[in-house]
Amino acid sequence: MLIRKGIKLGKKVGEIVLGERLHLVEKVEDKDLLLYLGLTNDNNPLYIQHDYAAETPYKKPIIPVIMLNGIITSAISKHIPGPGSRIIEQNLTYVEPVYHYETINIVLEVQHINVSHNTIDISVYATNEKEQTVIEGVLKVMPPI
Repeated sequence: MLIRKGIKLGKKVGEIVLGERLHLVEKVEDKDLLLYLGLTNDNNPLYIQHDYAAETPYKKPIIPVIMLNGIITSAISKHIPGPGSRIIEQNLTYVEPVYHYETINIVLEVQHINVSHNTIDISVYATNEKEQTVIEGVLKVMPPI
C-alpha cells in the first residue's frame, strides 16, 4: 500500500460554492490516442485510420468518448472538488464527435450542493473550435470527507 504524506485533499462539501466553475482547454493528439488504444486493445478503425474514416460520414478520425470522459473525470479528481473525491453517477451526452487535434473548451460548474448526503452535482458543457456543443451533462460527486 502506498501512503503519501502531505497530499492535500480536495474541498469538503462545506467549502464548495454553488456556481463554482472550472474552464479547461484540451486537445487530444495521436500520441494520446495510441496510448489509449494500446491500453484498451480497442481497434475501432474510426479512431485512428484516416483512410477508413474518410469513407464514413465523419470524414476523419474521431476521439473515443471514453477519452473525453477521462478528461472530465480527471478535472474533478484534480480540481473540483479535487483529490479524495469520488464520482458516483454520471449522465453525459456526446452531442457531436470530437476530431483528432480539435481543441475543445470544457466548463464544469457546481450546480447543486447536498450537505446532508455529502454530494454535489457538477454540470459539464463542452464546445469545439466551431463553438458547437460536443458534450453536455451532469455528474454527481462525493467530495472528500
